[in-house]
Amino acid sequence: MVQDQLSRRGGADGARHAPRPWLAAYPSNVPVEIDIAGLGTLIDLFGNSVRRHGKRPAIQCFGAQIDFATLGQSAEAVAAWLAAQGLSKGDRVAIMMPNVPAYPTAILGVLLAGCTVVNVNPLYTARELTAQLNDSGARALFVLENFAHTVAEAIPGLRLERIVVAGPGDGLGLKGRVIDLVSRHLKKAVKPYALPADRTSRYGDVLRRGRGLPRPNVSVAPDDLAFLQYTGGTTGIAKAAMLTHRNVVANVVQCQTWFGCSADDPVARVMVTALPLYHIFALTCCFFFFLRIGGCCLLVPNPRDADGFVRTLRTSRFTHLAGVNTLFNLLLNHPRIGEVDYSHVDFIIAGGMAVQAPVAARWKAVTGHTIIEGYGLSETSPVVCVNPPKLAEWSGTIGFPLPSTDVAIRGADGRDVALGEAGELCVRGPQVMAGYWNRPDETARATTPDGYFRTGDVAVFQTDGQVRIVDRMKDMILVSGFNVYPNEIEEVLAGHPGILECAVVGAQNAETGEMVVAHVVRKDAALTSDGLRTYARSQLTGYKVPRRVVFHDALPKTNVGKVLRRALRDDPPAS
Repeated sequence: MVQDQLSRRGGADGARHAPRPWLAAYPSNVPVEIDIAGLGTLIDLFGNSVRRHGKRPAIQCFGAQIDFATLGQSAEAVAAWLAAQGLSKGDRVAIMMPNVPAYPTAILGVLLAGCTVVNVNPLYTARELTAQLNDSGARALFVLENFAHTVAEAIPGLRLERIVVAGPGDGLGLKGRVIDLVSRHLKKAVKPYALPADRTSRYGDVLRRGRGLPRPNVSVAPDDLAFLQYTGGTTGIAKAAMLTHRNVVANVVQCQTWFGCSADDPVARVMVTALPLYHIFALTCCFFFFLRIGGCCLLVPNPRDADGFVRTLRTSRFTHLAGVNTLFNLLLNHPRIGEVDYSHVDFIIAGGMAVQAPVAARWKAVTGHTIIEGYGLSETSPVVCVNPPKLAEWSGTIGFPLPSTDVAIRGADGRDVALGEAGELCVRGPQVMAGYWNRPDETARATTPDGYFRTGDVAVFQTDGQVRIVDRMKDMILVSGFNVYPNEIEEVLAGHPGILECAVVGAQNAETGEMVVAHVVRKDAALTSDGLRTYARSQLTGYKVPRRVVFHDALPKTNVGKVLRRALRDDPPAS
């Protein structure tokens, strides 16, 4: 099925290229193309790093480290255990964990067994979990014990054959056992649960048994499925992007080429991985990228614990940090963020949602480092465009397309728009998914006749070829026939000193068709709706000024920290 969908999309060749206005300004040290034919699998990527960097730390969490050699041995044990349970190439195995040490081992073990990883948000309800596992056809599930009660609730509707329950400290030896005891008995983080005894194993037992079993002899090819990455995509329907080994490895190599990171660097790099590994941004850019270059993932299990997060930053020597706008804003509003040592930092990268200018400016003032903004989607493994790594000042753009990536900006008629005009951003490249799992209709809807993936984002090419995102097509507000983009208004409102965070959505209005509604979390309790609208009028034309302001204690967000505009549109609270 994957090969069939790849053939329908045309692969990397066989269709016309859109104009490439970025080439004239492309960094001179970055090749326009990468060697796609030479790409291997994620298994090759990991095996090479284990051989080259065995004693280097690969994972750091709770103040403890796991080196590449140990990570490799544990992953092989997981793979051997899965094979002994009858799982074979192509079977789907779900993982439902935050950023704890068992997660990367489980990912790699599943891939070594030739199986496909299904990443699951651990905050899912039983209904959401049931829908995703049954849609994917997952035969097995790895879950952190803190969320096992959800699995227990969902069990009657699931077809799971094997369940593996892990503790937060699994993989960290004696210290890990202490962490588990604190989690269970002091923090009371583990709710009671009852899972079928004949189908359930503890993660530690899986490792012990797996070490005594032979590693499965599975032949995995670059075009085999590595991940089913669930996303709302461009239509809001939950569906899984089929990401092959080639897709993810290609994106890792594209990013490595762009940033100039070498596996031969004598100083090991450390990526602060606060974004959850079940999100494609962290999975590729924090985990696999740093595995390839012999770097270390510093896992942050709960970035919403601002005190704990800042304490980790204060006590760690890190070289990279990846985040989203809300995460940077969270850190900037912590009283001890100024105590963090940024002297070893190489670059700080943002994605997932637009970075707001006031947040970027404050970050530079506090840390001395410019936020490098990029852009991507689950369907593109994820990175499509990114700013140059030595950016002096935040640009407000998403930068240039990565090597071997074609980008087109097209109007409703499917034709390329003129330079500087807004249209839908469309993408081709080796990182673009094979299609949506069991949804050929959705795949066809998201693919242009000449093989570009339609992102659903409105963008423009600047004169130098950089791409600027305007907004999501589905989030655009139509006020009296005028297009209004929430990102623009949010950026203006975020500059008000009395605002902690905000989100803008549209609502029906009898006079104008739609009106602008601002949802705001106050930093200054004295801020009023009239005061905010007066501020907005000083910087926005009349039809863009919020007609209504709704104040909140907090805005609804995904677990990655992206504001859920859809939730605000669907269920606006009373003001």
